[in-house]
Amino acid sequence: MSKPLNVTQKLIKDHLVEGEMNPGEEIGLKIDQTLTQDATGTLVMLELEAMELEDAKTEVSCQYVDHNLLQTDSKNPDDHLFLKSAAERFGMWFSRPGNGVSHPIETERFAIPGKTLAGSDSHTPASGCMGMFALGAGGLDVAFAIAGEPMHIKMPKVLGVELKGNLPDWVSAKDVVLEMLRRYDVDGATGYVIEYFGDGLKNLSTMDRHVIANMGTEMGATTTVFPADDEVRRFMSSQGRGDDFVELVADEGAEYDKYEELILDDVEPLIALPSSPGNVVPVREVEGKPIYQSYVGSSANPGYRDFWMAAEIVKDKVVHENVSLDINPTSRQIIENMVKNDVMFHLVQSGARIHQAGCNGCIGMGQAPASGQNSLRTVPRNFPDRSGTKEDSVFLVSPETAAASALTGKITDPRDLEELYDMKYPQFKELENPIVNTDMLKEPVPMEERGEIKKGPNISSMPDFDELGDFEVPVLLKMGDDISTDEILRAGAEVLPFRSNIPEISKFTLDVVDENFHDRAIEAKEEHGGHMVIAGENYAQGSSREHAAIAPRYLGQRAVIAKSYARIGWQNLINFGIPPFEFANDEDYDDIDQGDVLRTENIRASIESGNTAKIINVTKGNEYIVKHTLSNRQREAVLDGGVINTFKKKKAS
Repeated sequence: MSKPLNVTQKLIKDHLVEGEMNPGEEIGLKIDQTLTQDATGTLVMLELEAMELEDAKTEVSCQYVDHNLLQTDSKNPDDHLFLKSAAERFGMWFSRPGNGVSHPIETERFAIPGKTLAGSDSHTPASGCMGMFALGAGGLDVAFAIAGEPMHIKMPKVLGVELKGNLPDWVSAKDVVLEMLRRYDVDGATGYVIEYFGDGLKNLSTMDRHVIANMGTEMGATTTVFPADDEVRRFMSSQGRGDDFVELVADEGAEYDKYEELILDDVEPLIALPSSPGNVVPVREVEGKPIYQSYVGSSANPGYRDFWMAAEIVKDKVVHENVSLDINPTSRQIIENMVKNDVMFHLVQSGARIHQAGCNGCIGMGQAPASGQNSLRTVPRNFPDRSGTKEDSVFLVSPETAAASALTGKITDPRDLEELYDMKYPQFKELENPIVNTDMLKEPVPMEERGEIKKGPNISSMPDFDELGDFEVPVLLKMGDDISTDEILRAGAEVLPFRSNIPEISKFTLDVVDENFHDRAIEAKEEHGGHMVIAGENYAQGSSREHAAIAPRYLGQRAVIAKSYARIGWQNLINFGIPPFEFANDEDYDDIDQGDVLRTENIRASIESGNTAKIINVTKGNEYIVKHTLSNRQREAVLDGGVINTFKKKKAS
């Protein structure tokens, strides 16, 4: 008799095309669907063009425009036209600017239980709420998936989280995932898929699960998975897709590599303090702090319910005079439902500021808070400077906490509204017949109607990178733990318009950490042929943006040595020919100083033949052993100077 399988194991087994299901071993998965957005999709389209792809090989691939919506000059609209023409050229769906954020639209329109999804956005695991194996990845990995190649990851372990009970009043799904972050911090689930199960699931809607799955990324998880049960069936039917439902639940007796129990009745309103999603405490511990901004929306709280809840709390009231209540709708469809059911009316009447459907302030594209002021946000991340304001003070909260605090002008536990405003907790009921609108979602163009890709003046070709060889370069920067991709290559209205122009966007590399990094990197490239950086634990956490690897590589980065890496950032370094070394002895981290010159000897042979290499500190006269966990496929990519070079070599042979 076969061994009982959990949902994660079933999904992987059904899509396994390379490797064995042994934790830590590299496996290859067939990818059914892909998601790309405009902050990362421009590079994906350029990569597909370089690969001379004729037609997307997936069941569904959709290009969204949701991040770079501000049109302060021609750069963003030029890229929108480029992405539309590229989607048409390669036979992909296209979600027009204004249609909304990729993740909730993907869940509503395309997600099917039992399928795999690869997205060039780190919050792609949100679709795990539908019983999918949804992976965030670098753009190049997604490009290869669109071309029909397997997605390669290390076989994860499975963290089973049993949910019991029901959430109390004034507590919602955002508090559940914040409770998980309080337990696991930003790297405690690295190497795991988080799979939720148990009787408590019946008390969480599909979009509640979306909130939780979205932010599993913030714990370092490979992805998050929920079963596809009767609630998912209900949700799909409400979206007119009931016929696509497939039940997918764990076998009776299925086991997990690690077990966690979460009693929903015990969850309280929580808040992540600046500047990490893992810095979680009860709202009670920090209540009373004055706020400038309260922000509701984003892929982490994208559902109609989240906006409805905020509207019910501020209904017939006016937000505090010192507070900007920013409402960030996540799709055109949700806006229509908000208008039809007076949700928008109550928000506008309260003094809320309504923004267009998209990622917007979550990625630093508008809605930046005032300097030195506190901002409460329902977004997934509060890394330094991500909001668009330098030295910002961003807190992550639920819609209940955000709306309550908007009324009082200070961080407020929403349970206090019962006494402050004689308010009962609003009891949400799902819409029986929600508006479904797909007008701005364009189907793939038939092959015979496809035209040429349109490129504006801001779009540059992918740079060429050389093969790996020995080097002697300075340590240009030494960093601590949990350095995010927002710090390596930040987002925001100033930076993201250059997402398809590597020479220009590279000027912002690591400027959050060192505003002179770009100039020093250019100097090191001219004098030494490049540079290295040193980091602590969990290097390159956060966003999947491969710019955080390409831009440093363009500036001459030859290698990184860190104590450990986040999964996607680690893979992106490999994809662009930067060896991601780890310290064999963590004490060596303390011995290396910024400015030290490091040299390699026979680095190609070391990578080809083993899992260690020798690094010589020319400045101090010391030697270090560094290690790597590259698969044979990844070794080849690093040695070739990146996976694009490997692809070209194989195509030419």
